[in-house]
Amino acid sequence: MATRTSRTTATWDTVDLAPIVLVQGAEGLLVDRALETLLRKAQAADPGVERTTLTAATYQAQMLQVLTSPSLFDEARLVIIDNCEATSDALIADIPQYLKQPASDVWLVLAHRGGVRGKKMLDALKAAGVPTVQCDPLKKDTDKVSFASAEFQRAGRRATTDAVRALVGALGADTRELAAACQQLVSDTQGTITDTVVERYYGGRVEATGFKVADAAAAGNTAEAMTLLRHALATGADPVPLVAALAMKLRALAKVAGMRSGRTAKDTAMAPWQIDRARKELVRWRPDALAEAIIAVAEADHQVKGAGRDPVFAVERAVRVIAECANQER
Repeated sequence: MATRTSRTTATWDTVDLAPIVLVQGAEGLLVDRALETLLRKAQAADPGVERTTLTAATYQAQMLQVLTSPSLFDEARLVIIDNCEATSDALIADIPQYLKQPASDVWLVLAHRGGVRGKKMLDALKAAGVPTVQCDPLKKDTDKVSFASAEFQRAGRRATTDAVRALVGALGADTRELAAACQQLVSDTQGTITDTVVERYYGGRVEATGFKVADAAAAGNTAEAMTLLRHALATGADPVPLVAALAMKLRALAKVAGMRSGRTAKDTAMAPWQIDRARKELVRWRPDALAEAIIAVAEADHQVKGAGRDPVFAVERAVRVIAECANQER
């Protein structure tokens, strides 16, 4: 078998060419970008590189041996086998054999987009120290903010912290959409990208409206919170994501409040700016009032997901309770 090397892990924008590279993860945008990065690097290394792309589900026995056999003209080759999460048994059987003696003039890239299928093949690749590009979904807001900030930096544009947060609030549920929004703002605007610019382009999104409602309620602004909520509902917003935004707001306050009893900033998994904002907002909150608001949102969540007859009333009540709790005297 080929000499075992220390396994290296890269990101889509730092990956380098190697005889074999594994691109793994369920975030499709990052997988696609990793494949594009490797293709560009292969073309830069050899403009005449021959590219072959296969789908793992249609792979047949010994195809890899045929594709990587010595070339008549000795040109470099890039072989991409995509969708290995739905691979055929033939590829699972052929990969360990190929690992014993990879072709010297071939860059082989395997893309596995999540799931348990092909685990034996993945284990063999990792045991051999094959470089891996991790493309895991961006689940935390801090990761999404970092991703969007990096998009603007790569484009040579400055975006304020509030602008990035507003964009993540509006589009953070879909990484592809978030990336596309960053590109649109870069191409359609000039100068520093501010939250006002983001508001102009994406302020009508349900997610963004939900965060505005949550911010107003947590600040004790009952009238503003109810006005925003009714506008959101009137324009087609669903109560479920609106309640989710309320819950996210209170969860952030509770995490930062917990720092007073020994919890560290690292434990919160929040960005420094999020912690600073929560600290300022907590000035008006009593611990028992925060607990009451959290209970109200939990009940609203239960109601809007089928337990109640009137989800609109449930979310309205939760907003009122939060604003009232925020206004309780300390």
